[in-house]
Amino acid sequence: MLFKVIVVCLGLIVAALYRQRTDPDIFLHLKLNSSYDYIIVGAGSAGSVIANRLSEDENVTVLLVEAGGSEFENDYIPMLFIFTYEMAYIVLLQKGYWPRGRVLGGSSSINYMIYVRGSRHDYDQWETEGATGWSYADVLPYFLKIEDMKIADLVNSAYHSTGGYLPLSKTQATSLSNIYQRAVEELGYNTVDVNGEDMLGYSHIQSNVLKGQRWGTATAYLRPVIGRPNLHTSTQSYVTNILIENKTAVGIEMIKSGRKIIVSANKEVVLSAGAINSPQLLMLSGIGPKEHLEELKIGVHADLPVGKNLEDHMFFFMKYKTTDEMSVSIKSTKSWWNILKYYLTGEGIFSFAGNEGLLFDKSTKGNHSLLYPDYQLQFYSGTSKGNDVPTDTGLTFNFNDSVLGDAARRSDDNEIIIFPFVLHPKSIGRIKLKSKDPFDHPLINPNYLSQQDDVDILIDAVRKVQQIAQTKHFQEMGATLNRLDYEGVCAEEKFDTDAYWECLIRHYAVTAYHPTSTCRIGSTNDKNSVVDTKLRVKGIRNLRVADASMMRHVTSGNTNAPTIMIGEKAADLIRGRDTVVKFRKQIKQLRL
Repeated sequence: MLFKVIVVCLGLIVAALYRQRTDPDIFLHLKLNSSYDYIIVGAGSAGSVIANRLSEDENVTVLLVEAGGSEFENDYIPMLFIFTYEMAYIVLLQKGYWPRGRVLGGSSSINYMIYVRGSRHDYDQWETEGATGWSYADVLPYFLKIEDMKIADLVNSAYHSTGGYLPLSKTQATSLSNIYQRAVEELGYNTVDVNGEDMLGYSHIQSNVLKGQRWGTATAYLRPVIGRPNLHTSTQSYVTNILIENKTAVGIEMIKSGRKIIVSANKEVVLSAGAINSPQLLMLSGIGPKEHLEELKIGVHADLPVGKNLEDHMFFFMKYKTTDEMSVSIKSTKSWWNILKYYLTGEGIFSFAGNEGLLFDKSTKGNHSLLYPDYQLQFYSGTSKGNDVPTDTGLTFNFNDSVLGDAARRSDDNEIIIFPFVLHPKSIGRIKLKSKDPFDHPLINPNYLSQQDDVDILIDAVRKVQQIAQTKHFQEMGATLNRLDYEGVCAEEKFDTDAYWECLIRHYAVTAYHPTSTCRIGSTNDKNSVVDTKLRVKGIRNLRVADASMMRHVTSGNTNAPTIMIGEKAADLIRGRDTVVKFRKQIKQLRL
């Protein structure tokens, strides 16, 4: 009888939440105007922010264009996140796919919800290389503007703020997070605020999660203002060309409901389509490397290094079995108690995506004239056992079926995973057009691990994981390495030598889905940059790029938070305003 009561109550709760989420989206079906003051291409981590801020001015009209659909069709439960909305990009040479967010909120609607600003030294390096106005002191006020800090210990920190659109909460769903912390402290690391004074050390994860639900930029920035009369949002709208006349962007051409539509821009076109789509669209529109465009018989409006300088994080993974079931397993996700706890309180294992801790550090093999960390460890409190997700979802990270089969057989219910990341790769890739057809996916050559330094740093990070596994706290839970040398892979190398780990890294290291820098920022005389310090495309009037593609270099850590910051700062640049004066006053007390 009690079981039936629980099932009925759960059904009522789920039904209520479903009705709450199934907004009719009436504001996504408005008749479009023939022209707007501003057209924003891409409703992702930056585009949704810019649409919100520009439409604050009631005397301007704004069109936000998104190739995907409503984020309401996606799952808000962090543990059940799936790359449902994606565009699978073919990778040239290094075969595989890059899923990206093709949905309102972009990749913030499908990511792991880890909020990391990056190192202060990342942004200071940008400025040193010519990106004036993008130092840490310049961008920190915009990070503060973003936040609505919900973590009690950080609410009063001068490095944080409340009242912004994006809520931030601590991810701590299992007892493992405290074990991770004590283990790295045993090795001499401090526990720090990853978004505070110094990110070097261990930190609990700060997530864009509120009351157990994902909080991407569509939820945080777009939904509260989507009904503004001067803001139109057009979904299922694929932009194929930026219209350029006399070196000036005058509008866009897009396909919607099978029809070609032309919309004019009275003031500016802003590209926020991401590190893949933004360079692709620029090149299709005649802005890019002259030689490449001429090969495809595309008229050249501006000869710029679009698509070059591609930087992306890679990670490896190390799995450890434990004697007790402390991590999230298939069994625990089927527990009625865990399900009921989540729907009644918004807490428990369904309120997070598996990651509970971060360690940022410098390798012994890195260039120590650099001040930022060069590797990151991410602690995942879950098993890979029972992963029956289709291989085309992106969750299997492009591994083939034989590898997935071996991994499933070797996995255990009692298992944790630690992911070493290389943060500042020296291996630089490129994006090119496959053809003039806008529906042909671009050719992507990430050039992964072409520089030995990247491999060496990952090996050093592996050694750090091994040290953590030997700590008292890891040994108390019986942590033993679950080896990856499946079916004789790397059998020719002696176990635990550098050559052994390099072999496994070259077999199994994968993208962290953090591509950046394909329309990189720089000074006006920098021939290796696409946009100037105000994000204006060089040589073309009324056209800007504001997303992860403008980064001078990839930041230290996950890239979603920096992309949201770029959206906030871009809106001020476009409007010619300084909306962060109070935050500039707040940070005067800090040692920057």
